[in-house]
Amino acid sequence: MKIRARISVTFLAIVAANLVVFSLVIYFISEYFRQKHFYTRLGDKAKTTALLLIEEDEINPKLLQLIERKNLTSLPEEHIIVYNQQNKVIYASADTTGDLGPHNDLLERIRERKQIYLRRSNREIAGLTYTHQNQEYVIIASAYDEYGLTEMAHLRTILAFGLAFSLTLVGWSGWVFAGRFLRPISKVIHQVDQIKVSNLNQRVDVSDNNDEISQLAHTFNSMLNRVQEAFEVQRNFVANASHELRTPLTIITGQIEVTLIKQRTVEEHEAKWKAVQDVIKRLNVLANNLLELAQVSLDDATMKFNEVSLDDAIYQATKMLTTRRPDYHVIFSFANETEAMQSSLTVQGSISLLISAFLNLMENGCKFSPDNQVEVILGADEQWVTIQIKDNGIGIAEADIRHIYEPFFRAENAKRIHGYGIGLPLTYRIIQLHRGEINVFSRINEGTNFLLKFPKTL
Repeated sequence: MKIRARISVTFLAIVAANLVVFSLVIYFISEYFRQKHFYTRLGDKAKTTALLLIEEDEINPKLLQLIERKNLTSLPEEHIIVYNQQNKVIYASADTTGDLGPHNDLLERIRERKQIYLRRSNREIAGLTYTHQNQEYVIIASAYDEYGLTEMAHLRTILAFGLAFSLTLVGWSGWVFAGRFLRPISKVIHQVDQIKVSNLNQRVDVSDNNDEISQLAHTFNSMLNRVQEAFEVQRNFVANASHELRTPLTIITGQIEVTLIKQRTVEEHEAKWKAVQDVIKRLNVLANNLLELAQVSLDDATMKFNEVSLDDAIYQATKMLTTRRPDYHVIFSFANETEAMQSSLTVQGSISLLISAFLNLMENGCKFSPDNQVEVILGADEQWVTIQIKDNGIGIAEADIRHIYEPFFRAENAKRIHGYGIGLPLTYRIIQLHRGEINVFSRINEGTNFLLKFPKTL
């Protein structure tokens, strides 16, 4: 069932329940007052009859029957019976003995409770006692409330037709207004359904109202922004990765084919295989970087972090770099009084990922510096641990800085130096996973300064 139908049915059911309860309350209250009014009239009639019959000596039963027949205020089908203490009928209106007849249990109940009211079939009955000169009489009066029951039948008809008409009107109104309120959602659904891979830049219209539907449209647009960004990154990643992997594989294939063209000496074979080995090493580095980038691009909820000392991570990264490239140099120092605060230089993180990030930055600094040297400065305050990695290399153009964290992007002045453009995107993602910040300051031919900030463990 669609939301529009569900809302309409729910609204109709709620209103119907309220209207039914309201109609029943009106009906039963009206019935209660009808009976109360009619019983009062019956009781008054019974008392009047007893007064005339028992206390007025001039009126005998036959005269009283005549008076009742001529009385214009008599109730429809009115029957009155008077019993003495021996449960004998001393007065009965015309043709009533067969209708009510003596009922000893009813008479005993009336004498016990002094006054009762009950209903048999469609007749209302009032029973009461009347005492005169130490004699207790029982009067039973019954009648048919023709006017009251007719009015109650009319009330039932009015309530039934009113209920049917009201529910029809409510159902139609609920369907119309549900459609009107859900129309913006249908519009959003239609617009989202029109967005395909070919037009990911299309967005949902957002109204000026700050309601839930406007928030829903805004949420869809935010999601589409992330989807488009992820799609573009994936497409560029696949294209660049294919290109970067194809180049070393082509070199390896070419070297092997050239080697197999003719017979060669051992020295020539050794030279060719060394060249292939260098390409394979580069390919291995590229593959490892791609795997690391894919790993840190996953949901960080699966990462398990521990307390990590940043100075120890930098030391291990420096050792790995100088072991791999003995011609690279790292100058390590502390800013201000940071050296005395070494016990508080800890953050929550993964030491392997942090080492990889520091290694990438230091290796880039050495690679792009003419003296193959980089300076690492460790600082700290009450909330943050800061790391500066400075070089005096070729620098980064201001127009290229905004793209350096995109996979496989390489600045124009860096293309002549071997690289893949994966190290900085990998580092950027690692810093994000550790809820840190990374900023870069650079000038062409004057060097680059990367400033990293990590929240301290409290």
